[in-house]
Amino acid sequence: MLKNKIYKYFTIEIIKSFIIILFAFTAIAWTVRAVNFLDLIVENGHSIKTYLLFSLLNITSIITKLIPLSFLLSLVISIAKFERQNEFIILWTAGVNKIQLVNLFFFVSFLAVIFQLLFATFITPNSLNKSREIIRLSDFDSMSSVIKTNDFSDSFKDLTMFIGNKNINNEMNNIFIRDEGGFLKGLVAGNEKTINTTVIAKTGFIDNKRLVLIDGLIQTQDKNGKLNNVSFKKTEILVDALKPRSIVAPKVQETTTSDLASCATKKISLNNNFLENCPKEVIATMSRRIGMPFYIPLVSLICCFLLIQKRERKFKFFRNYSYLGFSFIILVLAEILVRYSGLSKINTILYFTVPLILTPIIYLLLLRSLKYERAK
Repeated sequence: MLKNKIYKYFTIEIIKSFIIILFAFTAIAWTVRAVNFLDLIVENGHSIKTYLLFSLLNITSIITKLIPLSFLLSLVISIAKFERQNEFIILWTAGVNKIQLVNLFFFVSFLAVIFQLLFATFITPNSLNKSREIIRLSDFDSMSSVIKTNDFSDSFKDLTMFIGNKNINNEMNNIFIRDEGGFLKGLVAGNEKTINTTVIAKTGFIDNKRLVLIDGLIQTQDKNGKLNNVSFKKTEILVDALKPRSIVAPKVQETTTSDLASCATKKISLNNNFLENCPKEVIATMSRRIGMPFYIPLVSLICCFLLIQKRERKFKFFRNYSYLGFSFIILVLAEILVRYSGLSKINTILYFTVPLILTPIIYLLLLRSLKYERAK
């Protein structure tokens, strides 16, 4: 009964440290990323609501990447705290073996594995896909923010704009618009076969998501190269008809795990070439989502070497940080090697088997070291 309470206490302390560290790192990383997302407002003219939703949904990807490092730091900090407060001495006095504590830390590491697998395979892909959908379906909140004076603006897909100057009332002069996407072909009746449209206007202004142009010319060109010019005193262009140049198609990391697995499975079954029918990024992304979490138990066992008492007190500081540094290097190498896992079948198998092979080896070395310590 006493041991169960002790195990529960240590588990709760490690989890508390893990949550605090993960929250702190996520807050810092998200703040930096959210600043980069300001281009959605400044350059692409999306609303503040769209910006906030897009930024918040991207938090899950940050959490997923920081879970291994946060758990490593939480475990090292917890072990140092328990040792500093002489709580380990109480454990050894109560008859708790160090290997039992190692098993407890190893068990807690698998909780972190499950946590990261849940985020990496389900929560993050769906969250990122939802954020891309928000960009795809959102309207422009302020067209004036994406229009620059004396510069060709390509913020809209297949459409280029040039504004000579603009006053404080957002009234524009010397307006040039080149449309190659067919958004403006409805300005002139009977031009369904138009392949491009050019609009020139002396002045204009923006009124409630409408671009009002005054005193200008509309030139259209059909498939046969025939030009048609129409003058106008006043015409209006609906901003909602324009499409942003923002990437709206889901990226590989925004694709669901089931779709990626289907792609990889079909590729393997249809052809012996591991990379022919599916992009190599698919295999690398799958390796990151499924393989990366299993490096957490490996680094947790390495940190358990901190439980071994050394007589040389002057090297204690170096010993503690050497295990932390070695574990950090393993996580960095795992992050680097995952990018090469899609290059060949051997690389993929190697990436998954490394933690499965090294984990029992490190565990046996740890057992041997603990037995040798008791023998001394």
